[in-house]
Amino acid sequence: MVGVVTGTFCWFLLKRLHQSAGDFQWAIHLAQRLVAGQNPYDTPLEQYPLPAAFVALPFLRTRPEIAAGLFYGISSALLAFGLTREDYGRLRTFLAYPYWAGLLTAQWSNIIAASAFFPALLPVTMMKPQVGLPIFLTRLSRRGLVACIFVAALSIAILPVWPMLWLRQTHYYEHYIPVLVFPGPLLLLALLRYRDRDAWLLIFSSMLPQRWFFDAFTLWLIPKSRREFIFTAVFSWGAGIWRWYHLPANFTEVGRAAVFFLYLPMLIVLLLRRESGAEGLANPQ
Repeated sequence: MVGVVTGTFCWFLLKRLHQSAGDFQWAIHLAQRLVAGQNPYDTPLEQYPLPAAFVALPFLRTRPEIAAGLFYGISSALLAFGLTREDYGRLRTFLAYPYWAGLLTAQWSNIIAASAFFPALLPVTMMKPQVGLPIFLTRLSRRGLVACIFVAALSIAILPVWPMLWLRQTHYYEHYIPVLVFPGPLLLLALLRYRDRDAWLLIFSSMLPQRWFFDAFTLWLIPKSRREFIFTAVFSWGAGIWRWYHLPANFTEVGRAAVFFLYLPMLIVLLLRRESGAEGLANPQ
């Protein structure tokens, strides 16, 4: 149900707003160039690692907005399935503003969050590494590592020079780093909970470059109780309200809003959580 509803809504918004496939368009671009035997990094706007093309390959014969809707719907369904393996209350994750910000442009954050529950999905963390690396580092398992090695080796076999081509594109990536944007240094207080895997998810995420609010959606793997979900979800909508009334002049402004409305509430959750509850997600097998 989650997959059908959100996938359809994503398709509707992309079609209505004439956004083609949104951000998923760049995975489609990679796949198209790969199939045609052309350089997939023929534009500075292409900033995804080559493995992202593998996800888009099944959608090449589909209209762009439908492809993006299917991608987002399937991603949401996988995340819902992973969340409900332990507790249906975890579906409150979908109340967070970053999820809906991602829906507007068919982003990757929800399928990356889903990879925390399914080792076979862990290779998607390589497809948007600035979002996926914290999940990779905190949810790594033997099967997940094998899957990542296989996908990486396959991509190298198909186009051995793609890592160099991709690295040349990274200087075009406009971003902010949460921990470097005031009051971002406060996020280092999460080290007080260094035994909690969720604390490391917050710390790693805060140290990597991000572009917009949807990149922080993976932080909603941190809340566990109803109170934590409601507090962080309600507070997160402050970022949406801020954006509605304010056009940011630079990415530092975006980063400051993200830190205040998305990151600091997670820090508060971690610091107020009892030690006995600091277990994080169960280790994937």
